[in-house]
Amino acid sequence: MKTPTARKLPSGSWYCRVRVGGEDVSITAPTEKAALAEAMAVKAGIKRAAREPSRKLLATAYAEYIEAKSHVLSPSTIAGYRRLSRNTYQGIMGLPLSRVTQQVVQVETNRMAATPSPKYVRNAHGLLSAVLHYAGLRDDLATTLPQKRKAEIVVPDTDTQAAILRAARGTEIELPVNLAMTMGLRMSEVRGLRMCHVRGSRLHIAQAIVDAEDGTPVAKSPKTFSGDRWLAMTRRVKELIDAMPSDTDYLVHLSGQAIYKRFERMLSKAGIPHMRFHDLRHAYASTMLMLGVPNKYIVDRMGHASDRMVQLVYQHVMGEMQTRVDEQAASFYDSLAPKNGDKNDNE
Repeated sequence: MKTPTARKLPSGSWYCRVRVGGEDVSITAPTEKAALAEAMAVKAGIKRAAREPSRKLLATAYAEYIEAKSHVLSPSTIAGYRRLSRNTYQGIMGLPLSRVTQQVVQVETNRMAATPSPKYVRNAHGLLSAVLHYAGLRDDLATTLPQKRKAEIVVPDTDTQAAILRAARGTEIELPVNLAMTMGLRMSEVRGLRMCHVRGSRLHIAQAIVDAEDGTPVAKSPKTFSGDRWLAMTRRVKELIDAMPSDTDYLVHLSGQAIYKRFERMLSKAGIPHMRFHDLRHAYASTMLMLGVPNKYIVDRMGHASDRMVQLVYQHVMGEMQTRVDEQAASFYDSLAPKNGDKNDNE
């Protein structure tokens, strides 16, 4: 029988997980010794696993859920869960699970919804629901959540894109900027590129680099199944890579935070309106749409699982182009209309 291992939770308690009868059983105890002893007893069938979680605190249930998922979800996702557990539903974290009722959750959600964005509140509630489900308490939360807002995205126009490329020229972030804006790569994909991924004029997007909660870079698979893809390099990207030393491994050595900060400073210095680094991907999608590239190809090239983002960019682009399109349509039909003085064919 495999000996269980215990981990110390942020609350100070010790946590073990054992598999009994095809089910994972979570055990929490005040000390490592007590947690291991109970885990062994449950594993050996000497003690039945407790099924009633009523005395367990919500904070402990959060810690157990996050610990259980830490080996299967990406470090950035786990870091996000930990931030949510520290910053949301703080008014009920000290309650035992038996007192985490629908009414309590609704009141705390209402209080929390006064400041953060609806998306943030919905994400926090989604995590709470998952925690309660994992603890075996409830699956029936019917909380009224703040309404979703229409997604607002920034799509740099052609002139702004040109200004960004000029501002990035010769800087440390020229390659990251070009990879994101002229090839549609995510920040994590930019950081994950290695020289072994270069094949002539093509680039294999085969891994991503994300930061763990302590800032340690961690390699992982691309964000989606379709994220593993081959792309033709632009001329400038190929020039930048070809100029690198022969013993280069990773093409970009800067951390995500370093790239973000340099990008912000570059925009400010060049007098370019503020935007996120991720908005460079929107610029790429916008350009592809204006060139008439089919949605499916854009989705595949950008490594998306669906065309949702492309549709959002499309709506934005069409909103800006609506007046011009209306004028073109009106002009076209005006050209078909009979001119004053033209005779009716029936005359």
